[in-house]
Amino acid sequence: MFWETAGKLSAATAVLALTALGSASAQADNVTINLGYAAAETSTYGVLANKFEELTEKYSNGTIDVKVRCCAQLVTEDEAFKAMQLGTVDMHIITGNNVSPHFPLMDAFVLPYVFESKAHAYKVLEGDVGADFSSKLHGATKVHLLTFGFVGDRDFYNARNPIKSMADMKGLKVRVPKNQVMIDTFKEFGAAPIPLPWADTPTALQTGTVEGADNGTSFIKSQKFYEIMPYFTALEHFSYFSPLFASSRIMGKLDDAQKDAVMRAAKEAGVFHKETMSQQIAEIRSFLTSEGQGGMQTVDFDKSDFIAAGQRVQDRYAAEKGDDFKALLTAIRSAAK
Repeated sequence: MFWETAGKLSAATAVLALTALGSASAQADNVTINLGYAAAETSTYGVLANKFEELTEKYSNGTIDVKVRCCAQLVTEDEAFKAMQLGTVDMHIITGNNVSPHFPLMDAFVLPYVFESKAHAYKVLEGDVGADFSSKLHGATKVHLLTFGFVGDRDFYNARNPIKSMADMKGLKVRVPKNQVMIDTFKEFGAAPIPLPWADTPTALQTGTVEGADNGTSFIKSQKFYEIMPYFTALEHFSYFSPLFASSRIMGKLDDAQKDAVMRAAKEAGVFHKETMSQQIAEIRSFLTSEGQGGMQTVDFDKSDFIAAGQRVQDRYAAEKGDDFKALLTAIRSAAK
């Protein structure tokens, strides 16, 4: 009787042990994700990163811990994409033009005045064109594009003179990112573009190495460029977006439920980013150009010559680039109809 009872207890214990082991193996491992960006904590990047952190931790039931690192703590923006390809950085937010050296097709979105309106931009990025682009980027680089987020405009500022027309750009030393489309565009505007990495830009502006530059509207405020640059122009010559990217290494650490949580969080954070920043742009421009606040001077200006110059740059790139680039540009233009 004793051995019969003991045998039954041993069998029951074994079943419980196997059940517990199965539950443990089914339970997701905790994962820490380091998410970096190069701008100030108060920048538009921070809006996207903080919302993604909040939603990812919520949707993963706490199995993912997102640690947000601002201000180039992980890596500079110029180095971030390559670092994700190598797997040394988990996630990073990068402005599109800084991705072009690693995936040249991005330049189609960098072209001057390529989007006719914000509705046009979001129709492209949030629709089939954006999905196909993300797929091609991953296929070529193994980096995941999780969300495009907010689409803004690069506004212009300088220390030499107000911009009333394109003639006022002549010979102006303008800092530009190391992106050929942007260099060619400012040459077409008549300026003297000087390519500099983002990290060197504040010093170059302060020392007069360059006389002007452009940034997303919110960056001009968050970086306090209004303290050293007296003239502001809402040129809107380049649209920009700052996607959230992830390395294949970090995505490979996630189980299926965690991947779903990350993708859901990224999508919703992108919508939040778009809605939040869209509401803020008019307020930021008002701050920058109001006496007693940003104090920058702005004047009415004629944009027609700038738009015509931008169209010449678009047409030149369409003629010179390969079939994939031409097809993407055609799809972007067609979406405006």
